[in-house]
Amino acid sequence: MNVTHECTTLVLGSGIAGLTYALKASSHGDVVILTKKLRAESNTNYAQGGVASVVSADDSFDLHVADTLEAGAGLCRRDAVELIVRSGPALVRQLVEWGADFSEDAPGELALGREGGHSRRRIVHAKDSTGRAIETALLAAVEADPRILLLENHFALDLWTGEEGADRRCWGATYLDPTTHELGVVCAQQTLLATGGCGKVYVYTTNPDIATADGVAMAARAGCSIVNLEFVQFHPTCLYHRDAKSFLISEAVRGEGAILRDVAGEDFLSGEHPLGSLAPRDVVARGIDARMKSRGDKCVFLDVEPIGPARFRDRFPAISERLEQYGIRPGIDPIPVVPAAHYMCGGVAVDLDGRTEIRGLFAAGEVTCTGVHGANRLASNSLLEALVTADRAARIRPEPLPAERPPLPLGPGTGRPPEDSGVILDHEWDAVRRLLWDYVGLVRTSERLDRAVIRLGLMQDWAEELYHRDDPTTDLGELRNISLVGLLIARSARHRRESRGLHFLTDCPQTNAVAEETWARWEAGRIALESRNLPSAATDLDPRAVSSDK
Repeated sequence: MNVTHECTTLVLGSGIAGLTYALKASSHGDVVILTKKLRAESNTNYAQGGVASVVSADDSFDLHVADTLEAGAGLCRRDAVELIVRSGPALVRQLVEWGADFSEDAPGELALGREGGHSRRRIVHAKDSTGRAIETALLAAVEADPRILLLENHFALDLWTGEEGADRRCWGATYLDPTTHELGVVCAQQTLLATGGCGKVYVYTTNPDIATADGVAMAARAGCSIVNLEFVQFHPTCLYHRDAKSFLISEAVRGEGAILRDVAGEDFLSGEHPLGSLAPRDVVARGIDARMKSRGDKCVFLDVEPIGPARFRDRFPAISERLEQYGIRPGIDPIPVVPAAHYMCGGVAVDLDGRTEIRGLFAAGEVTCTGVHGANRLASNSLLEALVTADRAARIRPEPLPAERPPLPLGPGTGRPPEDSGVILDHEWDAVRRLLWDYVGLVRTSERLDRAVIRLGLMQDWAEELYHRDDPTTDLGELRNISLVGLLIARSARHRRESRGLHFLTDCPQTNAVAEETWARWEAGRIALESRNLPSAATDLDPRAVSSDK
């Protein structure tokens, strides 16, 4: 491999975090963005809900903070939550200035939705296509900036870092161009991981095909600490239909009045939580799972009659169009739904400026763990967190690189794959994802977690060996990543001997009095886990100065 690009800043990923960071970091010098598929293919583009932000007169920072802490089940870092919440309104205004076309109740007055766990309407949205509206605006701004080069279909393989030690730093990353089968290296003074989530680690997910845990895997192999991976958020309402591929039914549908009912028509959540169908996602998803198992049903239903057809079509045009494709009348027919893997609350440990433990390496968005989401993410806080962390990271001026470069990472193999390699890769892909779904899903047991760790360890070893033996492909690279991160998730889950937030262990149903982070670290082919306090991050926020007003 040879260095093919040199730049001031390298960005891996083209969602809201990566594009926001690139637009602001370009003030420091030239920026290269690598994205593994097309530029608009990101989790951001699929986000239906919106950005949670305090913008109305009947809301306050204190209320938003309290809702976030309540959902996070004791693991949120309060300073991080307060910073993210307070920073929201200004960054929403900036999205509008960049051209994000949000819905309005009147000229200049943003329309606000409500989702699970929120005590007020505070979800800034573009009907049910908010992510697309944001992505479109950011991409237009990026394409207009001559200092930014965006390279599509460039699959990042590994981070380029120096030797272990206090001065260890990131020099960029290696990549594969699958269209030309060429390997390359980007050398950069500063690198941002903004690769999104890990949903494709599971069989059933609301995420697009790109969400294969690439950033978490690269960071783990580079020696970064990975935090709280056991907290996998399963969205309660994924469309259940034989012809549908994991289509999300936005939580905002319940925010507008839809009610979850079982096959018999019972509102089974009304007695389980004061917010009923609008309870936090962990409560709703487990409630659905329990009701389906107790009755032997394959799904539950969203009763949308309280919304009505006219209002439903106006508020949710994209969902309406998809429902009609499957013969479901929007706002009239009950919508069959099941939970599906949706969001990772854990990830690469960063401070409030997006710094990792490696100099010159930053991260923002779903790939990170800032401490904001704790053990369960409050709906629509994800885009907000991505905006704030990317904004803060972009303020940090890159440091010049030393004159002497370290060796490049060990690259992929060069051997000719066997003729049946496609069959083998397909099987292993399915095996990893099925194992995570069956053994490390919504409800867990210690025995299943033990089995998962053993089997995923073997799968990960094999994928790593194959990667360094054969010519690289994106399928093999992604298998290498999902098997490693699947193993880290299973090990983290087995380590947590309690039930908290999104992690429910049937043989340890209690919640411990003291909440601790779970750290998963990948070193020389082994996993080392330990519980310890998350290191404090430098921040300009003084919690005593947090106001109770907007």
